Amino acid sequence: MTKVQYEFKDTLLEYVYVIAGAAVIALGFNLFLLPNQVASGGVSGISTILNGLFGWNAGIVQYAFNIPLFIAGVVVLGKNFGMKSLVGTLTLPAIVILTQSWNAVTLNPLLGAIFGGIVVGFGIGLVFKGKASTGGTDLLAQIITKYTGLTLGTSVLLIDGIIALSAAVVFDIEKGLYAIIGLYVTTKTIDIIQLGFSQSKMVYIISDMEDELRDTIYEQVNRGVTKIPAIGGYTQKERSMLMVVVYQTEFTRLKQVIQTVDPKAFVIVSDAYEVLGEGFKKA
Repeated sequence: MTKVQYEFKDTLLEYVYVIAGAAVIALGFNLFLLPNQVASGGVSGISTILNGLFGWNAGIVQYAFNIPLFIAGVVVLGKNFGMKSLVGTLTLPAIVILTQSWNAVTLNPLLGAIFGGIVVGFGIGLVFKGKASTGGTDLLAQIITKYTGLTLGTSVLLIDGIIALSAAVVFDIEKGLYAIIGLYVTTKTIDIIQLGFSQSKMVYIISDMEDELRDTIYEQVNRGVTKIPAIGGYTQKERSMLMVVVYQTEFTRLKQVIQTVDPKAFVIVSDAYEVLGEGFKKA
């Protein structure tokens, strides 16, 4: 397969991700969020509030906000958001309109917030895999950031916070709390889709017995060890810090090895969501 063919295949797959993601978001919105009046941020949250207030069609409201925001993003930010983002911007409200007559899966607001958040987060994750967006308040957040100096994260939090507060005012306090739950679940689901479930641990070890510890890890855990130069903050002495990455199934054995060789070792453990290279996934 030629380079051009590979590029065409990758581009086509990205469009599939965007369209499929938009469809999943629309289903999560119509089957879980809208019927339970869970306004979990973004343009979908705004459309939920306006639907509850005036009975306006949610898909039409999303078109009314997304298209101007997309245009504003191009004009004000001076960026080329690309055809894929335009496809996502137009596809999502269209599918919301097409599926608006489908029956809700649940009319329990808590279940709607949780499972709606999962489904919508999954859909957004697919769109992000397609290197695109579905328009909406993320573009507004970038505009606010440009003119106010706020960080992008703060701008997004400000917008979503206003939407959740509006839901609490328009509906009731509980609906506002459900909106926050839905937003939180959506965010965590996006992280899982983008990063995957953590299957590995990254371990940093500071020990006075680094050579013996390194050799024992080689022999008993069968994992490579990287020595990182470090300087003690209090002693100002140079020493090495060992770094090793293991699968979760190997982590208990690694802890046993460290405890046996140097019970006084200082150990830091964190999740490693994607590890590429020898002994792990191929790049």
